[in-house]
Amino acid sequence: MTLSITTSTLADGAVEVSPRGEIDVENAYEIREAVATQLSSGSPVRIELNMRHVTFIDSVGISALVAAFQLAGVSGVKLVVTRPSRFAHRQLWVTGLLGLFGNPQPFDEETVTA
Repeated sequence: MTLSITTSTLADGAVEVSPRGEIDVENAYEIREAVATQLSSGSPVRIELNMRHVTFIDSVGISALVAAFQLAGVSGVKLVVTRPSRFAHRQLWVTGLLGLFGNPQPFDEETVTA
């Protein structure tokens, strides 16, 4: 599976970056680039990395998230992870990085109602 990334601006001026698919050695740089693009095109109040549709993330993907976090921090912008898939949440927990990214709760498909 490939990675696709969409971005949108939220009502409060935050930017939501939403990756979909697998984040691995082949495409992890795309996460950092997506954040860099948002930082260069303006100064968002916050960047939310919505990881609801991330099906896999490896150590290179985790490193890219940390690099994006640091890049945003240098620009004075807070980057947080929102709605991580259970897999992404577990990877962030195992690596001890949940706190760095705002302590997000895992996204649970069963609790979503139409």
